Formats: sequence, structure tokens, C-alpha cells
Amino acid sequence: MKIALVTPPTPTQRSGNWTTALRWARMLKQLGHQVHIDTTYRGAPCDVMVAIHAWRSASAVQSFKEKHPCAPLIILLAGTDVYRFQYSDRETTLHTMTLADRLVGLHDRVCLDIPKKLRQRLRTIYQSCAPLNGPRQPLKGCFQVCVVGHLREEKDPLRAAFAARRLPSSSKLRVVLLGAAHDEAWARRACTEARENTRLVWRGEVSRAKVRHCFSQSHAMVMSSIMEGGANVVSEAIVAGLPVIASDISGNRGLLGDQHCAYFKAKDDVQLAYLLERAESDPQFLSDLAVTASKDAHRFSVDFELQSWRDLLDELR
Repeated sequence: MKIALVTPPTPTQRSGNWTTALRWARMLKQLGHQVHIDTTYRGAPCDVMVAIHAWRSASAVQSFKEKHPCAPLIILLAGTDVYRFQYSDRETTLHTMTLADRLVGLHDRVCLDIPKKLRQRLRTIYQSCAPLNGPRQPLKGCFQVCVVGHLREEKDPLRAAFAARRLPSSSKLRVVLLGAAHDEAWARRACTEARENTRLVWRGEVSRAKVRHCFSQSHAMVMSSIMEGGANVVSEAIVAGLPVIASDISGNRGLLGDQHCAYFKAKDDVQLAYLLERAESDPQFLSDLAVTASKDAHRFSVDFELQSWRDLLDELR
């Protein structure tokens, strides 16, 4: 089939939406389809449209449906769609969602967070990732935790740094923050925190290879977002065997599961500090985190994701 893949314009090609678009394009091509990526729909003929982000792609979706009212439409529900825009701009977001023949969620709790009338259209597609090239080798001499993601409000990226300030002087905790600042204000905040907090290292935007290298050297990862649609970095950590300490939000629970024992209340650096101190001082706790998460690692294989896409497209033929 000819597939139009629409993703909202972004300031960087390493943003979550753009990265997802490139990944999905590769997979759809593997399944034998022709894929054209654009930031809007320009009227080109196609058999299916896949739109990333309901609210941000609303105009593209509307244009597509006006030109091809009977053609199948698939919409990826971003975290901000589900946890922000369906409340702050309800009419636009729900109208766009209603136009879709299928909705895609990236974790298995999205169904609980959208209107009941739309749940039968929802399919979950877990984002796949490759395992590390070799066993992890956490650094000696420090307890390193990584935080991966662009610096913006939804990610609450400095929470681990704030929590690190609360640990005793005997702690060897080091927080490595990987991700570009969303704007100058966030860049200033990160620079100030790194200057004043000796336990924080901010490396800015880095390649995927360097993220994976950091995974290999780290003892744990902190996922501190206040809203998520299903972060690929969590599935990457699970497959890598890297223990995850996560904010207690649907997007994290939907990937890590209710049995996961290292959740903290979003924006609560006191709870996070407690978990970080426990992780540093209790090797068994850290090991249990990795083992529990690894039980579901098969969901994040390439074959599993390809089959999910194959099944979804077959439904629409």
C-alpha cells in the first residue's frame, strides 16, 4: 500500500515524534509498503494515512478525510493527546480521534484514559529496541543514574538532580542527563543546576549510540516524566536490563507494570531520593527491579512490533 505518514514539525530531528516517524517508516517498508513522511497532508494519493499526534496533526487529518472520506486513517495518541489536549482542547482532539479508523497507543493503559466509545478502535503497539551489544558494565567508584529525554516541562528532567541534593554526603550518586533543551529557558536552568549541583552532569543532545553507551555504564535510569504516551527509552532500558526508577504515571505503569516496585509520586524528589538511596545501598533491590521488568521484555522485540503492524493493517484492508 501507499502510506502517507504525517508527523508534526519539530525543532530537532531527534525529537520523539520525528524519531517515531522514522522508525515506523522503516518498519512499514519492511512489510512491503511505500511510505512518504511529511509534516502535513498535501493531497498526494495514498491508500492509508498514519498520523502521529491527534491534536498537532488535526489539520492534516481533516484535509485527508475531506479528500479521502473512505480511506483508512490511523492516529498515534501521543502522551499530550491523552493527558493534556483531550482536556485543554477537547473539541479538536476528540473530533480528530473520532475520525480515525484505528487509534494506536504505546502502552497498555491508554485504554483506561480515553473515552469508552473510542476504546474498541484502540490497538497497542509496543516500540521495539535492540539489546545492547554486550553485558552492561556499570562504572566503579560512583553510582551512576541516567536521565534521557528532551528538557521540557512534560519530562520534569531535573527531578533526579533535585533528589540527588537530598542524599547524604557519603553517597557516590552521579546523575547524567542526556537531552537537548527545549528552549533557552530550559538550557539556563540545566546549566545553573549543573554548575551548583556537583552530582549532575548535563551532556546535551547526544546520539543514540551514546545513549546506549550510557546505559551500559549506568546502574539505573530515572524516568521522571509527569506525562508520557509510552516512552521508547523505558522499553530500551528494560531490554538492556537497566533498572528503572519511574514516576507513578499511566505511561510508565503501562510499560513497567503494576508489579514494579520503584515508583515515586511525580514531581516528588523526597520519594525519589529515598528510592535512589535504596538503590545505591541495596544491590538486591536493584537486581529485583531488572529481573521483574525483564519478564515482559519480549514485547519490545522487532518481530513483535512488526507483527503488531501487520495485524493492524490487515484489519483495514
